[in-house]
Amino acid sequence: MPIANSHAHYGSLAKIFHWMTALLILTAFPLGIIAQKLPFDTNAELALKATMFSAHKTVGILAFLTALLRILWAISQKRPGLLNSENKLESTAAETAHWLLYGSMLAVPLTGWIHHASTEGFAPIWLPIGQNLPLVPKSEALAAFTASLHFILIIVLGLTILAHIGGALKHFIIDKDQTLQRMLPGRTPSVEVAPDHRSFAPFAIALAIWAGAMGIGTFGGAFTSHDTSVETAELSDVVSDWNVTEGTISIEITQFGGPVTGSFADWTAQISFDEKLTEGPLGNTVVEIAIGSLSLGSVTQQAMGADFFDVAGFPTAQFSAEIFADPNGDEQYLAQGTVTLKGVSVPVTLPFQLAIDQNIATMRGQTSLNRQDFGIGDNMPDETNLGFGVEVVIELTAERS
Repeated sequence: MPIANSHAHYGSLAKIFHWMTALLILTAFPLGIIAQKLPFDTNAELALKATMFSAHKTVGILAFLTALLRILWAISQKRPGLLNSENKLESTAAETAHWLLYGSMLAVPLTGWIHHASTEGFAPIWLPIGQNLPLVPKSEALAAFTASLHFILIIVLGLTILAHIGGALKHFIIDKDQTLQRMLPGRTPSVEVAPDHRSFAPFAIALAIWAGAMGIGTFGGAFTSHDTSVETAELSDVVSDWNVTEGTISIEITQFGGPVTGSFADWTAQISFDEKLTEGPLGNTVVEIAIGSLSLGSVTQQAMGADFFDVAGFPTAQFSAEIFADPNGDEQYLAQGTVTLKGVSVPVTLPFQLAIDQNIATMRGQTSLNRQDFGIGDNMPDETNLGFGVEVVIELTAERS
């Protein structure tokens, strides 16, 4: 069988690309549906759900790469003529379906890939290509937009595949021509194909269908922001010797072997500190954090649940400590005290570096916590899905009152 296409037949390579793409797409569809519906309340359930999502994403990217190769090959080849070119309505519908298939086979996995790259957490891709994409920032807004776009394009692709299959069966059962057999593996049947004249109309119709799908999705609320945030505790104003002008409290967890970073948007710090003291406590600090203000990529909502931070029952966390000079000289200072989280108080030492320029202080500290100490993620008693360690980084700039 010839590798290249002719006016009457598809070559062997075109057939291979066709059936490989079909197999991958028809595998990705059920994987995604099943993964979406699976629960994730227990360690085993979350592991299964993540596995299904990882399989869905991996198969989707393989489908994208295969479809891209298929399209590039098709561009370089002669396009076999239609066997029903004399039927203008059917031939226009077939050409439109091909445009929709080609476009959707690229757009569906690409939007899913961008969604994965723009957020953090959950199921990794099982390919040695990394989890990020060039020029794609970590953005929850972008992730939400591409997720909606992915869903709409899936519907277009699914309906087009059904129409494509229906057309092939019509040719085989009703018309009894060789349209379906031309794409089957093995010996290519002998057919006579009349010269046909391609037009711009099918491409224009395909564009109109995509635009219509976007319009229906927009009016249907697919791109409307669905606020899934939890109620954030209101923190009281504090009176402090040092007033924080800017800063971040960020955390990093390990999920499925990969890092997931997040930060708290709302927190206050009461700071008393005198750098001129030479012994004893140099000051103290009380930091209060609104747990509901945490942003932790795609696992934010899961983190707010009763098995984890339980924000409904424990809306705030607190770090109270006295400040000492580091006796070992490894770090400049140590904040020694307790972290109270989810009703549990645990002793914690926060080493930090401090630079004071007149009345402006810049500080950076980092410490490690163990989620098990606070009863966080007790439904995940090992590190298969969620690591025990949590890295906490505090960076701030403060002005002396």
